[in-house]
Amino acid sequence: QTKALCRPHRAFLVCVPPPPSSGEGLLQALEILEHTDIASRGPDDPKAWLEFIQACRLMYADRDRYVGDPDFVSVPLQGLLDPAYVASRAALIGDVAGPPPVAGTPPGAAPRAPDATAEPGGTSHFVVVDSDGDVVSMTTSVESVFGSGRMSHGFVLNNQLTDFSFSPVEADGAQAANAVDPRKRPRSSMSPVIVLDRKGRFYAALGSPGGPAILAFNLKVLVALLDWDLPPDKAVALPNIVTHGASVGAELDKMSPALVAGLASLGVTLRAGQGEDSGFHVVTAKGGRLRGAADPRREGVVLGY
Repeated sequence: QTKALCRPHRAFLVCVPPPPSSGEGLLQALEILEHTDIASRGPDDPKAWLEFIQACRLMYADRDRYVGDPDFVSVPLQGLLDPAYVASRAALIGDVAGPPPVAGTPPGAAPRAPDATAEPGGTSHFVVVDSDGDVVSMTTSVESVFGSGRMSHGFVLNNQLTDFSFSPVEADGAQAANAVDPRKRPRSSMSPVIVLDRKGRFYAALGSPGGPAILAFNLKVLVALLDWDLPPDKAVALPNIVTHGASVGAELDKMSPALVAGLASLGVTLRAGQGEDSGFHVVTAKGGRLRGAADPRREGVVLGY
C-alpha cells in the first residue's frame, strides 16, 4: 500500500499520490507560491497570474527532469521539496516573465537527460464523499481515445507506453527519469488531491483530466480555494492558463481585456489554449456544509443524496 504524499500549505494539509504520479509538482508549486504575495492578490490581478505562470514553469521543469518510477530510478523527492531548494527556485520569479527556466539541481539528484514525453489526453476524474465521511478523489486514464483499442473481459486496455520519454538517453549516456523499461510504470500527470485542515478534518477533494495540463489545472483550483477563498464553482470557472516551457496557452474568451493587456505588459504573450479542456470535479467542506462543483467545460454533474 502506497502512502499519500502530504505537505502543509497555509492553514491546510495538501495530500497527493507519490511518484510516478506528478503530485510532487503540485506540492512544490504551492511551496514556491508561498514565497510570493499571490494570496493577497486575486483572480483579476495580472501580477497574481504572472506568479502562477512562473511557478508552473518551475514545477514542470523539475517534474519533467526528475520524476519517474521510483522502483527504477532515484527520484529526489525530499530534495525537490526541500525548503532551501524551493526558496532558490522561487527566487527566480521576477517582476516580468523571462525565458522559461531549466531544471534545477535539488539535493540528492542524479544526472538526468532532458525529458521527451509526449503525453496525450484520455482521462477522467471524479470525487465522492459519502454519508460516513469517506472521501475518494480518483483520476483514471486508458490513454488516448479507447486506449490501445483492445478489450479484455470487458475492460479497455490502456496505451500507457505513450507516457514514457521517446528519447531515453543523452549523448553522454545519462538516462531520462521517464525512460521506458520492462515492468516500469510510466510517469503520470494524474494528481488527484485531498485537502485537510490543520485538525485533520476533510476540507476539499479535487482533480481533473487534461494530460500534462492536469498540474496547471489543479494548481489553479488549489490557489483559488486555499489562497483566494473562492467557492468551488467560482474556482473551477476561472480561466485555465497552462504554461509548459516557453508557450503560454490560455482561455482567452474567459479573460477580461484588462487582464490580457496587464499580462502582456508583464512580458506574457498568451495564445489561445489547445488540447484537452479541464474536467474538474470538486467537493469542499466549509462551515459544516458540503459544496460541490463540476466543470462547466464538460458534462460533469453534482449529485447529492
